[in-house]
Amino acid sequence: MALLGHAAVAIWHDIAPEGRDTFYAWHGQEHMPERLGIPGFLRGRRYIGIGARHEFFNLYEARSMDVLLGNAYADRVNAPTPWTIAAVRHFRSVSRSLCHVRDSFGVAQGGLLATLRYDVPASDAEEHLDLLSRQFLPTIATLSGVAGIHLLVADAAGSGEPNAEERARGVANVVPRWVILLEGWGDERPFTALAHAQLDAQKMHAIGAVGAMDLDTYRHQITHTGSA
Repeated sequence: MALLGHAAVAIWHDIAPEGRDTFYAWHGQEHMPERLGIPGFLRGRRYIGIGARHEFFNLYEARSMDVLLGNAYADRVNAPTPWTIAAVRHFRSVSRSLCHVRDSFGVAQGGLLATLRYDVPASDAEEHLDLLSRQFLPTIATLSGVAGIHLLVADAAGSGEPNAEERARGVANVVPRWVILLEGWGDERPFTALAHAQLDAQKMHAIGAVGAMDLDTYRHQITHTGSA
């Protein structure tokens, strides 16, 4: 199915081994319900890597970019609970983007997910968007085993705004600029092969992407939904 809303928070990270139990308890019992209690947050999902540089991927879908740049979310990330401070100190190698949902295709939510992080020169961005929207993404969406495919583009200014949770981790976030999310419903091995074939670096470079193509695959762990 299409993503809920028109904006999303995308977060990749690792967890130090000694903080793993704390992370799981905090994230499921406090953090995700807290985020989904913010007006305009619609759904939160967490995934664990099956072939990934960062072990965890978290996706929060929101009604609009105004929600992510608004006071309610800013107040929350700038007033972390004691449990949040204790948990985020175990985070490692965090990448986080506040994103516009530029395209979203699909018929279902998949239990498997591939994330592709990449960049596009500003001068080529509109042409790249057009190629993705008219042909590249819709074609992939029709393939057997594909539940959905989505394009996120970071709001650079909003993503780069520091907050108290980031300061508690002690290291600044990396901000991925362009993100494709590919959802699937089959077995892990064929899904991984499909993701690498369809989001191949040569194919992406041919339509305007530049630099490294960070492609990771994940399996779903938990979903929380909001009320507004």
